[in-house]
Amino acid sequence: MKFGVVVFPGSNCDHDAWYSVTANLGEQAVFLWHDDPHLGDVDAVILPGGFSYGDYLRCGAIAKFSPVMSAVKKFAAEGGLVLGICNGFQILVESGLLPGALVRNRNLKFICRHVPLRVETTNSPFTSAAEKGQVLRLPIAHGEGCYVADERTLDELEAEDRVAFRYLENVNGSQRSIAGILNRGRNVLGMMPHPERATDPLMGSTDGLAIFRSMVAAMATQP
Repeated sequence: MKFGVVVFPGSNCDHDAWYSVTANLGEQAVFLWHDDPHLGDVDAVILPGGFSYGDYLRCGAIAKFSPVMSAVKKFAAEGGLVLGICNGFQILVESGLLPGALVRNRNLKFICRHVPLRVETTNSPFTSAAEKGQVLRLPIAHGEGCYVADERTLDELEAEDRVAFRYLENVNGSQRSIAGILNRGRNVLGMMPHPERATDPLMGSTDGLAIFRSMVAAMATQP
């Protein structure tokens, strides 16, 4: 399987994602430049964490205009797997690939710590290797990770089984403790915790591998 890791000006987790895929997962990974309108022959795309374009407007609000995002939208529309992590999640909601918004944390402070995360659904290419109710220990590192949406959207996410993860400790104030959501096609996942930072025993947790292994398993079943 070949992953494409998008590099925006200000990305700081692109190499983390690349290393996790290549060294810890044993799969291929290439970097995709933000100014390139083509994705090449990748099987999945990762929008990594960081501060794309310095987050000078809103997190992800400038990145959504990058040429590569047109290619990512087309890729997602055709069923390609897209994983947005932290700033990548923010880019996905700003781009309209996922509903809702990410705003300042409840305490208005940057939070950097490990948190327990509960898997809410295994009916997705990103969570099929996990068990429903399984608790993953993953790090977070964000100042604007509080997920918000109108009540109708929140109800739809729950009714359609599109809430992928919830915080067991709602440290940032996200509505309904939401930590990650899926699109209606279930091929786009946005999540604030960092699975790529939990794929090596030296980092204190390998729980993040569940997400990446799920993606590999999903691609293996494709015709």
